[in-house]
This record gives sequence, C-alpha cells and structure tokens, in this order.
Amino acid sequence: MNAFIQLYLASMKEFVRDRMTIFWTLLFPVMFIVLFGLIFSSSSNASFDVGLVLEDQGQVGAQLAIVFRNISVLKVHEGDREDELAALGKGERRAVIVLPAGLSAAVAQKQPASLTLYTDPAQQQAAQIVLGVTQQVLQEAERRINGTPVLLSVEQKSALVTQPRFIDLFVPAMIAMALMQLGLFATAQPVVQLREQGVLRRLGATPLPRVTILASQTAMRLTIALLQTAVIISLGAIIFHVPVSGNWAAVIALVMLGGLMFIALGYVIAGFSKNQESAAGISSVLNFPMMFLSGLFIPLEVMPSFLRPVANVIPLTYLVDALRQQMAGATPAHPLALDVAIMTAWLVASLAVAVRFFKWE
Repeated sequence: MNAFIQLYLASMKEFVRDRMTIFWTLLFPVMFIVLFGLIFSSSSNASFDVGLVLEDQGQVGAQLAIVFRNISVLKVHEGDREDELAALGKGERRAVIVLPAGLSAAVAQKQPASLTLYTDPAQQQAAQIVLGVTQQVLQEAERRINGTPVLLSVEQKSALVTQPRFIDLFVPAMIAMALMQLGLFATAQPVVQLREQGVLRRLGATPLPRVTILASQTAMRLTIALLQTAVIISLGAIIFHVPVSGNWAAVIALVMLGGLMFIALGYVIAGFSKNQESAAGISSVLNFPMMFLSGLFIPLEVMPSFLRPVANVIPLTYLVDALRQQMAGATPAHPLALDVAIMTAWLVASLAVAVRFFKWE
C-alpha cells in the first residue's frame, strides 16, 4: 500500500510540473466552456443592421415600419430598394425588409399580402434571426388588424445570384487556419528548439549574414504555406467541387501576406520563450482565441458586444475575411483594403518586435 501511495504522489507531482498537460486537461476545457457559454448565452443581445424599404403608402405599411424601428435586436436603416440592396451586397446590412406598394390595399380587401426579405446566404445565422423576427411581427399584426386574420407572409429572397455553400466558405477559412498554425506552431517551437540545441548560436557564428539565415528559414516556411494552400484548394475542388471565383494572383498574394504575418508572429513568440514548453504554451494560448473569435467557426454578428473589440484586433479575422471575399465571393465583413492594411500593420509590428527581442542563444 505504501508503494502505491508513493507512486501515486510521484505521478501527481509529475503531472503538476507539466504545465502543458495542466493546460490541455484543465484550463483548455474551462476556457472552451466559458467562451462558448458567453457567446451563445449572449447571442440574443446581438443587434443586426437591417435595411427597411417602405414602398407602401398606406396605414399598414406605416404601422409595420414603426414596429420594425422599435425592435431592439434590429438596427434599422431606411432607404430605397436599390441603395439598401447595394449596402447588403457590401456587407453593411445583414438583411433588407421591403414593405411593397399595395400592401395596405391588399390587407383592406382581406387578400393575401406579403413583404419581401432579402438576405445574404453567406450570413445564414443573421438571416435566420431576422426572418424569425419578421415572422413574429407579421403574426402579431394578423391578430391586431381589425381583429380578423389576414394572410400576411414573408417572402425570403437571396440578394446574390450565385449562393456560396458552406463548404465554399469553409475552404478559405481552413487555409487561413493552416497559415496561422504554421506561424504559431511550425515556426515558434522549432526555432526555440534550434536555440536550445545550440544550432542557432553556431549558425550565427558562421560568416553567413544572419539576415540570410533567417530569410532562408522564412522562405522555407512560405513554401510550406503555398503547398498547404495548394493541397486544401485541390481537395476542395476534387472532392467538393469548390471553385475559386476570384483572382488567383490576389489569392496567392493574400496567402503570402498572411503567411509572412504569422511567421513573423512565430518569431515574436520564439523571442519571448525560454524553452520549448513555454513556446508551446504561448502558441496554444494565442491559437485558442484566434480560432473562435475570428469568424472562422462562429459568425462575428452573434458574438456579444464585449467580445467584438477582441475580434477586431485579431489578425486571423482579416485573413479569413479577405480569403473568403477572393475565393468564394462572400459578402465582406470589412473592405478588402482594410483587411490588407491591418494584416500589413500586424506584419510590420511583429517584425519590429521580433528584431528587438529575438535571441540566438
């Protein structure tokens, strides 16, 4: 029995000393539950930018417009049909509600009447919420109009001619995630390992310029980034028939920019890491919020308001958005120029920090 207790205590001490094991077995599940609990418990408090087009000049249209303006979950922008649909196409609206001409006349004559809801198929979460709200408004209106049932309904239409499928949006997101993990895990930890083994010190002592050494490692990792991209795109095209609707040169440029950005971030992690364990820990801590707060898996619009500023500073947010725009023709969460500008800023800042804190031994 004494031997069992000693072995048990020794195993417990070994577990406590292994910080990575503690993270993955205890802290990671807790962070996972807390984050998803916050997101989905607060999603009902999210607000959605919605266009409202009032074409009906009668009382019913006016009353419905008042109701929509006072729904807290909807942030209503009023305008004509053409302008609001253009805003939907730019990603500035999540849906457009059109109260068509003749709506009041149809209701007065006890005829079936419908309003039109334009949605973006790339924003399914928001579309379903706005559709549900609209249907509830119409059901309540039926009870209140003259106390008699009126056949009010909503006709949902896509604002895009070609609707991207889930897999069409998923493939560019996986490319972005692969580039992120190339920087966080395939750059930071190997560099720290080379430093611990003394390889970096010996390389730095050779006549070769240190810039040449680092440039060769960066070029190798960019090659891997391009291979990852080629493999993911090929599998998507062969198995799921996923097309690349945008400009190939722009896609490659975004992959190169995203790859450089995360490789530079990997060198930042290596500069602050004392050993491989600390590099793995820092990489894992950064990997978790980037995966779940960047729009990679969870739509940005369902996140609670206090998490959105975090999503807005995460570099992966802009890489995912830019690749989806170029590869799938998805509605932008941000203008493409803004995506590129913020990724470039992250690259420059990461390079500056890496140069300042990188250690060769």
